[in-house]
Amino acid sequence: MAAEVSNGQVAKAYKVFLKYADVSSPKEAADDLEAMGMDPVVVAAVREKHEAETIRIRNLEQPPSVWRDGRDTWYTGPKDTDRNWPAIVRSMQQKNFGDANIASVDEASTKILSLLDHPKQNEFRTLGLVVGFVQSGKTTNFTAVMAKAADRGYKLFIVLSGIHNTLRRQTQLRLGGDLIVPNQAQWYEITTPQKDFTPPGGNAKAYFASRGQTMLLVVKKNAAVLRKLRDWLDSADEYLTKIPTLIIDDEADQSTVATAKINPLLHEVMSKFPKVGYIGYTATPFANLLINPGDEKDFYPRDFVVNLPQPTGYHGTEVLFGRELLPGEDPEDLEGGFDMIRTVPDDEVDDLKPRTKKEAADFHPGMTHSLRRAVEWFWLATAARKVRGGGNPHSTMLIHTTTDTTVHERFKDPLLDLRARMLRGLDTRDPDLLDRLQDTWARETTHVPAEELGETPVSFEKLLGKLPEVVHSTKVVIDNYRSTDRLDYESGPVTAIAVGGNTLSRGLTLEGLVSSLFVRAVSAYDTLLQMGRWFGYRNHYADLPRIWMTDELKDWFSHLATVEAEMRQDINRYMNPGVTPLNFAVRLRTHPKLSITAKAKMTSAVPATAAYGGLLVESHFFDVSEDGAPSLERNAEAARELVTRAAKHGIPTKSRGETALFTEVPHENVLEFLSSYSFHERSSDADTARISEYIRRRVRAGALGRWSVGVIGNSQAAADTKTCKLGDEVEVRMVRRSRMPHEGDGEFDGVADIKTLSSRRDEALDLDVATASGLSRNELLDLRKAKRPTEGLLLLYPIEPRSTPKAKRRVALDAPTDDVVMGVALVFPEPKDKDSDVEYMSADLSQIVVEEEDLSILDQDDE
Repeated sequence: MAAEVSNGQVAKAYKVFLKYADVSSPKEAADDLEAMGMDPVVVAAVREKHEAETIRIRNLEQPPSVWRDGRDTWYTGPKDTDRNWPAIVRSMQQKNFGDANIASVDEASTKILSLLDHPKQNEFRTLGLVVGFVQSGKTTNFTAVMAKAADRGYKLFIVLSGIHNTLRRQTQLRLGGDLIVPNQAQWYEITTPQKDFTPPGGNAKAYFASRGQTMLLVVKKNAAVLRKLRDWLDSADEYLTKIPTLIIDDEADQSTVATAKINPLLHEVMSKFPKVGYIGYTATPFANLLINPGDEKDFYPRDFVVNLPQPTGYHGTEVLFGRELLPGEDPEDLEGGFDMIRTVPDDEVDDLKPRTKKEAADFHPGMTHSLRRAVEWFWLATAARKVRGGGNPHSTMLIHTTTDTTVHERFKDPLLDLRARMLRGLDTRDPDLLDRLQDTWARETTHVPAEELGETPVSFEKLLGKLPEVVHSTKVVIDNYRSTDRLDYESGPVTAIAVGGNTLSRGLTLEGLVSSLFVRAVSAYDTLLQMGRWFGYRNHYADLPRIWMTDELKDWFSHLATVEAEMRQDINRYMNPGVTPLNFAVRLRTHPKLSITAKAKMTSAVPATAAYGGLLVESHFFDVSEDGAPSLERNAEAARELVTRAAKHGIPTKSRGETALFTEVPHENVLEFLSSYSFHERSSDADTARISEYIRRRVRAGALGRWSVGVIGNSQAAADTKTCKLGDEVEVRMVRRSRMPHEGDGEFDGVADIKTLSSRRDEALDLDVATASGLSRNELLDLRKAKRPTEGLLLLYPIEPRSTPKAKRRVALDAPTDDVVMGVALVFPEPKDKDSDVEYMSADLSQIVVEEEDLSILDQDDE
C-alpha cells in the first residue's frame, strides 16, 4: 500500500503524525490524520512506517531486554525539536564520554522509554528494572531516560536516591546540572541540594495547578520523608490524573524490597498516581529477581527487565578479580584480571577492625603494614597523576573496615601522624624513606605496566617532585551518617583519605579513587558488591588503582564476578518470543559463606539448577607448594590408570601428531577416574561429585554412555622438552603451562593459576576436522552435536612441572614433583532433549559470623 504514494508524501505526513502522537497516542494520532481528511493510503503508509520503527526499537540488540506480552512500543527516538535530550548529549560530550558510549546511552534510553507507557494514556502503571554495573553510569542512563520522557510529556519526576544525604545531594546536583540548568524555564526543583522533601505551603492540588513546569523531586528512601510526601500528595485529589509521573528508584535493591517500613510507604506514594511508571536501577538485582512476582507491593519488574551493556573503558569485577569460564565462552577470550589486588594478612585484621560490636567501644586501630603501604601508594599514585595531568582532578583513598562510627573517628589521628612523618621524611630527604618509596614504585609499575592500559609511564624522579605537595594537601575525612565533615568535590580539586562505612559503600561516587583498604565482612552478594567503590572509569590512571583486602575477600569478589556474568548471560538468553518477566528465572549460583541477599528478600527463591550441557570444565588451579606433591602424584597415577583402561576398552583412533585418542570408552572408566582425580578447591565449577552425578543422570537418559579420551602432547619439539609415559600405550612430549605471577606483597600461597588449559583445536580432537582453530565456540558445539551428540570428551594434559614462561606477565610453574602435573578438561555435548539438572545446593548460613548492613538510618528524621 505504501508503494502507491511517494516517499516525500509519507515523510511529510509522518512529521505531522509525530506531532499529534506527542499529545495523544500513536493510534489516536493516525485516527486524527484520517479525520483531517488525509488520504487513507497515506495514513496507512504512515502506520506502516511507525510500526516498522517500533519493531526496530524492540529488536535492538543492545541493550538486551525482556518485556511483557502486549505492550505497545510508542517511542521511536529523539526528534529535532527536543530540548532536554540534546542538553544531555552536550553534557556527555563535555565529560569526554566518547562517541561509542554516547551512542550506547542513546540506544539504551530509547529502548527503556519505549517500554514505558505513553504519557497521554488515561491510566497506566508500569514496573520495570534496569540492570547496570557498579559505578558504571546508571545515573547517566536514567538522566537520559528522564530527558527523553520530559520531551514527550511526562510532567513529574521522583528520584528515590538511596538512604543517605550524601548520595541524595550528589544526585540532586547531578540532575540539576544536566537537566535543569540547560532548560531552566521548563523545570522546577521541589527539592534542593541542601534540603530533602518538605511540603510546600498550601495543598498539593493548588501547588500543581499553579505550576506549568516539569517538576523534579530527589528524595531519600527515609520513612519520615516518605510519610511527608505521601500525606502531601493526599491533598492533590483528582488533579494527579493530569500528571504523568515517572519514578526512578536508584539502588532499587536497597530498602525498596521486603522492608517493613520503606516498602509499604513507596507503594502508597506510587498508588497516588493514576498515570505512573516505575523503573528500578541497580547493579545488584538479586533481591529484585527473587521476590514474589504476584505481589505488586514488592515492585517485581513484571513489565520489563533491561540489561545495560558494559561501557567502553569500564573497570569492573572481571578486570580486577577475574572470574570463571561460563558455558559457551572461549577460554582465549576470557580476561584474567589485572594484578591490582594486594593482600592484607589475616593477622593484621584484628588491628584494623573490632571483632564484635562490644569490642568497638575500646578499640583503637593500629597503623599496620598494609595500611601504611596503602596510604603511601595513594600518595605515590596521586603524584604520578599530577605529573600526567588530565582526567579527574580529584584523588581519593577509601578505608572501609566497619560500620562503627566511633572506630572511624579513631583512624584520624594515626593517619594524620603518618602524614606528618611522611612530610618530615620528604623534607629531610630521609634515605630509608626514599628508598622504600622508590622500591614500591618500581615493583608496582612492573606488576601493572602503564603501557598495557594505554597510559604514559611516569619516572620516580618526576613523581618525587610532586609528592610533598600531594602529602601536604591530603585531608583525612571521616564520612558517616553522624559526621559533619563530608567529602566535598564541588569546591575545587580534592585529595582526601576517606574513612567511613555505609555512606561510602553504596551509590556515592568517590571521585578519582586510586587506593582502597577494605576488610569488612558482610553477609550477602548485593551488599558486598555494592561496596566496590573502586569499580568505574579510570581515564589517565587506569594502571594505578590498588586494593588491599584479605585473600578470602578477594576470592569472594572473584566469585561475584562469575555470578554477575552468569546472571547477565541468563537475562540475555531469555531474549526470545514467549519469554516475559513473569515466566523467566535467572539462576544465581550459591556460595558456602555468602547468602545471595537478605532472607526476607528471597520470598520466591527456590533451589537453582544448572547443567553441564555444552560446557567446558577444566583444571587451571594447581597446588605447587611443597605440601601439594602427594595430590599431584595421585592425579598423575589416576591419569595413567584411565589411559590403560581406555586402551583396553576403547578404540585407538588416529589423530594429529603428538596426541593419543581413544573413542568408545565406557563411562564407567571416566567415573573411576573422577573418583581418583582431585581438582583444586578453587575450581568451583569442577566438583567431581557433581560432575559424576550429572554423568550418571545423563546415562540414565540415554547419553554420555561412551566417551572419547585424549592425551594432548607438545607439538613443538625442543631440546629440553621432557616426555611423559602413560602406561605402555602412550608416550608424548609434555606441554608447558606457566602460571600468573603472584599478586600482592605477601608470600605466595602455593596455588598456581594457569588461567587457560585447553584450546578450540583440542576440543575438536575427536571430531575429525581438518582445523578447528578458526571455529567459534558455538560452531564447535554445533559440530559436536552433529558428529558425537551423545558422547563426552575427556582430555589429559601432561604438564612439564617446571614450565618456564614465554609470555609476559607469566612466571614458571615450579611444581614440587619430578613426575608430571596432570591437567584435565571435560567437554560435554549439548543435549537434544531437556538436560539432566544438577542442583546448586545452598549452605547453612546460620553459623557464619558476618557483619549485617546497618539500616537503622531508615527510621531517622534527619531534616
